[in-house]
Formats: sequence, structure tokens, C-alpha cells
Amino acid sequence: MEILNSLFTWIMKKRIHQIELFMKYPHDVQDEWFQHLISAAEATEWGKKYDYKGILTPQEFKNRVPISDYDSMKPFIDRMIKGEQNILWPTDIKWFAKSSGTTSDRSKFIPVSVEALEECHYQGGKDMLSIFCHNRPENRIFNGKTIVIGGSSQINNLNPDSYYGDLSSILIRNLPFWAEFKRTPNLEVTLNPNFEEKIEQIAQITIKEDVTSLAGVPTWNIVMAKRVLEITGKDNLLEIWPNLEFYSHGGVSFKPYKDQFKQLIPSDNMYYIENYNASEGYFGIQDQSDSEDLLLMLDYGIYYEFLPVENNEEEHPDTLELHEIEIGKNYALIISTNAGLWRYKIGDTIKFTSKSPYRFQISGRTKQYINTFGEEVIVDNAEHALQVACRETQSLIRDYTAGPVYFDNKKAGAHEWIIEFEKQPSDFVLFSEILDRTLREINSDYDAKRFKNMALNPPIIHVAPQETFYKWMKSRGKLGGQNKVPRLSNNREYLDPLLALLRAK
Repeated sequence: MEILNSLFTWIMKKRIHQIELFMKYPHDVQDEWFQHLISAAEATEWGKKYDYKGILTPQEFKNRVPISDYDSMKPFIDRMIKGEQNILWPTDIKWFAKSSGTTSDRSKFIPVSVEALEECHYQGGKDMLSIFCHNRPENRIFNGKTIVIGGSSQINNLNPDSYYGDLSSILIRNLPFWAEFKRTPNLEVTLNPNFEEKIEQIAQITIKEDVTSLAGVPTWNIVMAKRVLEITGKDNLLEIWPNLEFYSHGGVSFKPYKDQFKQLIPSDNMYYIENYNASEGYFGIQDQSDSEDLLLMLDYGIYYEFLPVENNEEEHPDTLELHEIEIGKNYALIISTNAGLWRYKIGDTIKFTSKSPYRFQISGRTKQYINTFGEEVIVDNAEHALQVACRETQSLIRDYTAGPVYFDNKKAGAHEWIIEFEKQPSDFVLFSEILDRTLREINSDYDAKRFKNMALNPPIIHVAPQETFYKWMKSRGKLGGQNKVPRLSNNREYLDPLLALLRAK
């Protein structure tokens, strides 16, 4: 097994010089992908509609093709689901990644082409391992197995040749043989649509394995880890899996979960890598062990544009190319991909921390924010403030959500929080004060609205009993896979049902 580990490590590290190449020549790489994508789609229905043959420059592309979202592309995607091809992309598309819905639909079905699987999603997974092996050449992860908590995949009833499921399940179903060989548990268990049953099966099976790495959304890995500890009666995961040394995570911010993982895996040798992988594409990897910034991956068949968030609501907003971005500004991410998404607004916002190479942080969602009173609080603000409050009150957060309390005739508005703690604060009043104070320090708009309680009163915090969010997600059919607790909302669509759940107790 040691020889096998050395061989896999050597293979993974060979990719590093190609990563260094796009880090050195980022604009050339993006220009090449732009030309390739436009050329590839010339003969598609979409390409003919917008005369891709006549597009020679990114500016012509921006002038001719409107920014899109799922609702605007849905008519084309619906036809592809029913079996029509050469609509948005020239090669046949048979897989569709199911993700959370829009205002008009409960779910989105994102097309996943063969090119997107191979050149984007799988390449991202391999690059993540390459970066890990490069940064830790003495690793032993290939000696053991990886636990991946995936979603479920099922045949789409609209067409026997079309399939849909969580992105994770699509990736698992199409894994190369060598990757399947190193994964646990088996495919049937991993794709079990009953999440609670799946967690139990994973726990029972993997306690007998030599697990060296974990992968997936932090929330569900914690649920699995706690069940493993319950079954075995052990205090931490290293007592069960002594060779555990690597965790690749994504989907939600890791900040609220970092201290919990340190308790579950009390080792300075544990290596964490964040990856930014969505149904629409694989965008970033944490390539430095001493920094939380993500490296923008530029050779995955994706052409990037960046929309300043202050222009997000404009009817025809102007986007920026990679060389035009500014450090520290928030941008909505606009992508064109090798699966036929064109100038597609995915809903995430990022801010760059470096231009040589291009590194960034995920700052939030274009639709996950609170701006009822002009305070413009984004997820990044909330995560930072909660981290400070937890540190100073010796507490740990499992999950949370927040939204607005509207003005009434007698008092100002406020932000209302529902927080489920893993370890409750030593002083709840102090926790609330620190949360409020930190938000005021890092967000001048919030601070202005909080001045003398003129527009915003201090935050209202409700402490949720254990497993509140788990039960709420279960009631919504949102357990497991890529489902995440919504963090911020500009209305009370999440707060009110959760508060009703709390009162029912």
C-alpha cells in the first residue's frame, strides 16, 4: 500500500506545473477559453440566435448576449431535459444537477456535459488532491479510504435517457475506477435517498475501515461523525481512524465549524482544504495552508466576468473582465461554461484578495443578505461577527439563520437571529453585544443604521434547542447532499417557520 500511496502522490503532483502556468498567464488562459467556448457553440441554437460566428472579442460578447439566470435559461434547459440536443452546447447532455430552486421553481436542473464533468468537476477534484500532495508530500492518504457523503440520483421520468440528482451523486456515479476503489462506503449506500438511513449505514460500515480522509459539506460530516462516536463510545475520531489526516470541504463557510472539527479531530496534523464547487462549475481551491483565500481556477472550461454588486439590480449592467477587477470589492460571479451556461449569474459574490495570482474569498450570495434598512449585511459579515462572538464567549455554533424585524409605528427595526449552539456562550448578553459591536466595526452601513437605535435596534437572538435546524431541514425535504441552511434572508420566509417550530416546543 505504501508503494501505491507514493505512486498516486507522484501522479497528483505532476499537475502543479500546469497550475503554475495559468497563475503566471491568467489573462492569456482566459482569452483562449473564451475563444474556444464561442467557437464550440457556434452551431448550437443559442449560438445561432446570438450569431456567435460574428463574436470576436469579449466586448462584442457582452454587447450581444444578455446576462442570464436560471429563470431566463429554463425554457432551453427544459427542452434539453426532454431529450433535445444542440440547444446550448454541441455535445449530448444527459445529466442534470439538481440544486435549490428559484422564486418560480422548487428546484433548478443545471446541465452537466461530458466536458464539464471531465474538464471542470473532475479536474477540480484532482487538482485539490494535487495541491494537497504538493503541500504535504509526506502524506499517507492513499493508504486508506475516503468518506464522501453524497446526495441521491434518480432517473428523470421526462426522458429515459436523462438523469438528475445532486451534483455529488452525479460525480460519484461517474467516478473513474481508481477513485471508486479508494472511496467508502459502496455506491448503493452512498446514493441512498433516505438520508437518516444513509448516515446510519455509513457510520456502521466505516468504523471498520482505515479512513484517511473526509469530503463534503461540514454540516453533514458533523452529523455522521457524531453518530460514529455514539456507536463506538469514543471521544474523538482519531480513536477510530488514527490515520485520518485530510478533510476537503465546501458548500458553506467553514468558520462556524472550525472549532467543532478541532474537537472531533484533535490533531495539529489534520489538513483542511476548502473548495468552491457548485452545480454550475468548479471555481476555486484553497492552495495555501496558511491562508483561507481560494485560488481562482482558470483552465476548467469557464470564462469569467465580474459584476460589481452595486450594479446588480441594473437592467443592463456592465461587467468587468478579469484584468479589470479591484482588490477588496464585492462582485457577483458571471460565468460562461462548457455545459452551455452563457453569461450566467450563479448568485454568489466574491471579493479578490490578490491579483498575482488571482485569489479570492466567497463573500456571500446575491440573494442571501439583509438590506431591509440599507444596512447591506452579507454572509461574510455575519460569519466574521459570529466567529468573534464565539471566540470571546467560549462558545460554538452549529447552525444559524437571520432576517429582519420590520418597522412598526412605535419602534425601529432589528435583525432577528435563531442560533443553535454546540456549546452555549458563557454570557448570552455579552455574546449579543459582541455580535452587534463587530458588525458595526466591519460594516459602516450597519453602523449608521444602528446609531442611537434610530433605524435598527440591537439584535434579537433566540437560542434553538439541539437538532432544531436538522428537524426543520428534514421537514422541508432538505436533508443531506448539497442542501444547506440559508444563513441570511431579506424577508422572514425562514425566520417565521423556525420561530413557530420553537414555540411548538
